[in-house]
This record gives sequence, C-alpha cells and structure tokens, in this order.
Amino acid sequence: MKPWHSLEGKRIWVTGGAGYLGSAITLELDRCGAHTLCIDLPGKAEALVQQHGLKKTTPVAFDLTDVPGLTGFVDKCARTHGEPDGFVHLAFASSAGKRLEELTPGEFQHTFDAALTPAFVLSRAVGEIMKARGSGSVVLFASMYGLVSPDPRIYHAPMAPNPIDYGASKAAVLQLARYLAVHYGPAGIRFNCITPGPFPNPGVQKTHPGFIADLERKTALGRVGQNAEIVGPTLFLLTDSASYVTGHSLVVDGGWTAW
Repeated sequence: MKPWHSLEGKRIWVTGGAGYLGSAITLELDRCGAHTLCIDLPGKAEALVQQHGLKKTTPVAFDLTDVPGLTGFVDKCARTHGEPDGFVHLAFASSAGKRLEELTPGEFQHTFDAALTPAFVLSRAVGEIMKARGSGSVVLFASMYGLVSPDPRIYHAPMAPNPIDYGASKAAVLQLARYLAVHYGPAGIRFNCITPGPFPNPGVQKTHPGFIADLERKTALGRVGQNAEIVGPTLFLLTDSASYVTGHSLVVDGGWTAW
C-alpha cells in the first residue's frame, strides 16, 4: 500500500469495537499495523484481543451510556494511549425493540439519551483533541433506516419492525456528521458516516432464515452483507485516500436504497 493509503502506526479508536461489525474493523486495523483502542463493555474487548492474539490492539472497558463521564474518559484515553488520528463510533443503545403502539415516550427518549447524546459528546471531545493538532478523521455509523423506513411486511410475528427510535436516532447521526464536518472542517478534521444496509448478525441469520430471505430479496445484490464488507469503506474514510471527503454518508447496503 502507498503511504497515503496506509494506517500503519496511526492511532485509531473504535467504540463498539468487539461487536459484529466492530470486530471485523478492529481485526483489520490490527493487521494493518494501526495502534487500535477497542472500546466496548467490560469483558468484550478483552475477549476479542485474547481470542485473536491481537498485537497492536488495546482493550478498553467503558459503558458509553455514562454521558457525564464521557469527556473525562476521552481525555484519559488520550493521555494514556496518545491522541487519536482516527475515531470510529459504532456503539449504540436502543429501546427493547418495541412496536410503535407500545413504545412509551420515556423509551423513545432513552434511545436518544443513550445513543445519540453519547455520539455527540464523544465526537465533540475527540474533535477538540484533533483540532489542536490540525488533522483527523471521525467515522460515525448511521443506518439505512436513517434514510428510509423499514418495510413492515418483512417483519413477521413475533418480530417487530425495526423500531422508530432507532431510525430517528440514526437519521440524527447523519445530520450530526454534516454539522460537525462544517464546524471542524477549517481545522482539517473530517467527519463522515458509514450507512450500513442489512447486516444481520449470525444469530439472527441462524434463527430467522425466512426474515433473511426477505431481506435478501429487497437488495439489488440479492443477499445480506457480511461484516467483512463494512471494513473497506470504513478504512477508506480513515485514510488519506479520503482526504477530500467530509460531511458524506457512504452507503453500504447492497443497493437497498437504490429503489
């Protein structure tokens, strides 16, 4: 790889870095020689590092719904592990996946408090650290359901359609990235979104084959995504290959939103 494509020696932080999508990103960053902080709930990041024998990845345990502690957490990570060159935010919290008719106002608000607010606080804290250096790339994770509505016809009982609080919060992430891209652009910091389509985890793929078939029929490529397919787009936005890309939503959905 040419140096301007490379992440070797770069410091990259990944929240939700031990999840289904996050783990694929963490593993590839480690392989590419990036000094990676894998940030996740207690035990998860440690298990990933041990299972795969990762050499350049440091596991960090933190509950990112602890909003009052987030700024201090970012500052501590920067002091302990060095200021980040890149930041990938996948961590998310939602309601219990309730149907629209059942969702209480408090549960709706909880998703914004536990997911959107942390995304804002983390992005701003990281942005301020990068601002002093004059460079950096932040990649937030939105969703196809921040762009379009779920089709309730493919969610058969007892499954509930993808919840409205999830979609509304992911739509807000898209605007968050645009706003921050404009705010921090003069400081040389880029903010972008990865907007995934159907990437059901292996558990869902195993237990709901009919649902998976319905998802596949709604994509132009005729299949769901696998977690390795989110890696390239994410790393592209982190590298200098994307040095003139900011405020952008890179949709990785197999053509879901093309029709």
